[in-house]
Amino acid sequence: MIVDTARRHGGPRPAGARPATGFDRRLLTPMILGSILNPINSSMLAVALVPIGAAFGAPLSQTVWLVSALYLATAVGQPVVGRLVDMYGPRRLYLAGTALVGAAGLLGALAPSLGVLITARVLLGLGTCAAYPAAMHLIRSGSARTGGDSPNGVLSALSIANQTVAVIGPTLGGLLVGLGGWRAVFVVNIPLSLACLALGTLRLPRHSAEEREREARKAAPAPLDVAGMALFAAMLTALMLFLMDPRPAHWYLPVLTAVAAAGFALRELRVAQPFVDLRVLGGNLPILATFLRQLLTCTTGYAFMYGFTQWLEQGRGLHPSAAGLVLLPMSLAAVAATGVTGRHAGVHGKLLVGSLAQIAACALLLTVHTGSPLWLLAAAAVLVGVPQGLNGLANQNALYHQADPARMGSSAGLLRTFTYLGAMGASAADAAFFPHRADTPGLHRLALFMLGTSVVLLTAVLLDRSLRRTGTERNPAPGTGSGPAAPQDGSPPVPAHR
Repeated sequence: MIVDTARRHGGPRPAGARPATGFDRRLLTPMILGSILNPINSSMLAVALVPIGAAFGAPLSQTVWLVSALYLATAVGQPVVGRLVDMYGPRRLYLAGTALVGAAGLLGALAPSLGVLITARVLLGLGTCAAYPAAMHLIRSGSARTGGDSPNGVLSALSIANQTVAVIGPTLGGLLVGLGGWRAVFVVNIPLSLACLALGTLRLPRHSAEEREREARKAAPAPLDVAGMALFAAMLTALMLFLMDPRPAHWYLPVLTAVAAAGFALRELRVAQPFVDLRVLGGNLPILATFLRQLLTCTTGYAFMYGFTQWLEQGRGLHPSAAGLVLLPMSLAAVAATGVTGRHAGVHGKLLVGSLAQIAACALLLTVHTGSPLWLLAAAAVLVGVPQGLNGLANQNALYHQADPARMGSSAGLLRTFTYLGAMGASAADAAFFPHRADTPGLHRLALFMLGTSVVLLTAVLLDRSLRRTGTERNPAPGTGSGPAAPQDGSPPVPAHR
């Protein structure tokens, strides 16, 4: 049965909102403010690890769990919370998530021990999971409601905001630590949470289209696939724990990953309302390719950010503040690339240029040595920053067109999960190529690894013919986009599971 997409995906406009002729810009502020909670908490902590370790008498091997705990909780929680957004609407999950961020900030500010502080970081990771899937859900439902084209400016604003916050996060963290000690990087979450709660309460739609449709049919919400979520969490947790410290003694973690993955696949293929609909996802080759590109892009980007920074300090002998200045052009280039190309709907050109720039950056790193001039090091940072801006934005826009609208939240969560898988893989690569210290031979080996990853990324872009159409057609049907959510082997499209 054909269902009117405006009725299904539209949402009631808040009081004073503009008519249904375009995206409701009043939603932009709570969407952006909520989505930056994760990157700002990821980046601020970098300058607080040393004082935290001194306060609790903990070595780096223990304080590093403050970083890993947030990554792990976010990677596991993003698709889970995203699925809840799809089922119960963005407003409830947005408000619950941002409230949890405030509670976690208070717990961290009062933490009497490192263990409690790590717990606060886990809660921060879970709380920051809701805003990005909620934002993507609102963008898709608003586009379907108005019948307008893809709101590329809104998607670009989300990307720029997250990249900008990643740039200023360490600076903000240093300022907060200087003013109020390390606990201030947790306290700042309280006013941010209150601002999100106030804006979310005033501006987010009270009832999602899914809720109104269920009410019209007098139907109860679909049962939650708790078992599927638990198996997914077990699979991803075991995998990421291994990526954090890959060594033969941890052989059991890949085994647990494989067992949990097998159980998860069997469960999702048999249950009527799965957490991740593997039938639909498996038939949607374009979105699987987007997840792969996100993984490859983030593996290279994070490997450079972590590994090159270590080399600048240990191999090149720069002070940490000077190393930060050398990396500043990378972040500025990423923001500029997103800002310049953000309103252009196509994704193929962005990915092609981004992949080639990434290859050029890796090749340039092979020529770097301890005597290299600072301008050459800054040029390498710029070359890495361009693909970070282009590829990240293109993958986000591609997901917007390729995902089943009914599962936009969980699809956006999965995209973030692959981001953090790339970050953990990059961390493992840095540890493998810098076993004792970050020297120049290790940097060159890391560059070869990054170069291979970038070549695979370029190959994936060239082989995906659907990218040439993604985002270029006007008013694409929801869920089909311009790169249809259908197999590329000529078989009929797989119907969305309801």
